[in-house]
Amino acid sequence: MAITAAMVKELRERTGAGMMDCKKALAEMDGDMQKAIDYLREKGIAKAEKKAGRIAAEGAVTAYLTTDAKVGAIVEINCETDFAAGNEQFRALSAKVAKHIAETNPADLDALNASQLDGKDVASLITEATATIGEKISLRRFARYESAGRVATYIHMGGKIGILVDLSGGNEQLGKDIAMQIAAASPLAIDRSGVTADDIEHEKEVLRKQALEEGKPEKIVEKMVEGRINKFYEEVCLLEQKFVKDPEQKVSAVLGGVEVKAFTRFQLGEGIEKKQEDFAAEVAAQMQ
Repeated sequence: MAITAAMVKELRERTGAGMMDCKKALAEMDGDMQKAIDYLREKGIAKAEKKAGRIAAEGAVTAYLTTDAKVGAIVEINCETDFAAGNEQFRALSAKVAKHIAETNPADLDALNASQLDGKDVASLITEATATIGEKISLRRFARYESAGRVATYIHMGGKIGILVDLSGGNEQLGKDIAMQIAAASPLAIDRSGVTADDIEHEKEVLRKQALEEGKPEKIVEKMVEGRINKFYEEVCLLEQKFVKDPEQKVSAVLGGVEVKAFTRFQLGEGIEKKQEDFAAEVAAQMQ
């Protein structure tokens, strides 16, 4: 069967694969469009598996919020380069997965990967995206809140930081302000009760060493540490932080009677060790 330009075009549009790959697939499958799609999927999955060892530390944090602000979700999906993160297919996939999380409430990453979206499981969609975009795509983590009050989201710098907040009430502007506060000031907890014993002890140890370095007598160091730990709480507890839009106020005052029930802050790639590329070695390896 003769392979026409129109057939190649249709296959490209349906699969996102390259022109020569599409032409080859149609020729191999004697012009059968569905078999050509299956062929490319099989080849794409094999191609995707080759990339499984790469480090994906770029990407985007993406948010979804229902129109009534009762349910919201954020998801971090990683890729290898910021160029791929700007890819229209990558952005569309991220938005689709964020909405899917809000609508289906998966228990964890395994449940999300196994859940059905557009007739396929999410893990397959991620694998197919790896094949068509040409970089390792990785679904890393997500958070979802359903609120009796209001959920707010905020995405900073095109997906470098993503915030999800559950408030007992308030309006859209308050939600945005609190989400932006969390993005800018990186609190560890809502209030002192949420700061872990390990975090407190670590900070006290740092403060002890600082006081001793300053030449303070050991007998007054502990009192100094207790005094300075209050400053630490003001920095890491959301309610005690200075409001970034008006440092004369604390966040607790801005909230009025509204409670922050929970928040999640994702910073893109945090905790992922980025691979340092040796391009000379890479080129040399390819020439062997």
